[in-house]
Amino acid sequence: MTPSSGAQSPRLLDQLRDKIRTRHYSLRTETQYVHWVRRFILFHGKQHPKEMGGPEVEAFLTHLAVVGQVAASTQNQALSALLFLYREVLGLELPWMQDMVRAKRPARLPVVLTEREVMAVLERMSGVYGLMARLLYGTGMRLMECVRLRVKDVDFERGEILIRDGKGGKDRVTMLPRVLSEPLRAHLVLRRHVYTDDLAKGMAAVFLPDALARKYPNAASDWGWQYVFPSGSYSTDPRSGETRRHHLDEKLLQRAMKKAVVASGLTKPATPHTLRHSFATHLLQRGYDIRTVQELLGHADVATTMIYTHVLNKGGKGVESPLDRL
Repeated sequence: MTPSSGAQSPRLLDQLRDKIRTRHYSLRTETQYVHWVRRFILFHGKQHPKEMGGPEVEAFLTHLAVVGQVAASTQNQALSALLFLYREVLGLELPWMQDMVRAKRPARLPVVLTEREVMAVLERMSGVYGLMARLLYGTGMRLMECVRLRVKDVDFERGEILIRDGKGGKDRVTMLPRVLSEPLRAHLVLRRHVYTDDLAKGMAAVFLPDALARKYPNAASDWGWQYVFPSGSYSTDPRSGETRRHHLDEKLLQRAMKKAVVASGLTKPATPHTLRHSFATHLLQRGYDIRTVQELLGHADVATTMIYTHVLNKGGKGVESPLDRL
């Protein structure tokens, strides 16, 4: 096989996709890994990765940082994709792999809104997007955890929401704010009408994780497995080719939040994820134990949660300026 034919052959990328799916990585990860492998090959004149190694990987990553001026997290994502290609697809465990240094991510404090600022934003959001934004702030969920929420995981009796397959593939439980109980019930009544119509058309099946569709053939059409926040139309699954109703596109909530932030006159670059940061900070401000907040957020290490204690400090570590004492 010549280098050019190997680089252009779809089989390499197909093998990459197969390995990713075998490990149950998300479609987003698959898309990004394929993207970076393709760019790596094109950057080196369509050479086959087997004929390249550490110097070529380092040259590509340097190009991304110096010419492309990408963020450290983006550079690290490209490195992860290439390491996955060499280890899992090509079956190569080369010495240079152990020596690759990941870009250091700058230590930045998260953007956090005050309670008054949160209220100003939420007051300018209504309907489904308003409900979702309130859930983000009221539960500490990540954006995609909210978007992918299933009917069966909302427990009104216990006042809990079970978050399935969160970051790191972990499940956790968070609270269902009392103030959202009735709005969410009302939303699910309308959601059930959409489900009933889909059922009548034979289009009620939704995506099920981890081959559950094969184990339980009828589960995909059950009410409990439906997305709480569905898309307004059907779409084709890029992996299975099936046409069905997916969850709401998260970009729609991001745009709605951006409009609300602008309308409220805030200068902070607040996004839906900012509501999660604000949730954690406000709980700590009220004296809740940091371990409890860690569990609600789903952080593997309490050190990750500790960043919010820095946000709580006023000025320089809470020290009063001498100017204020004159």
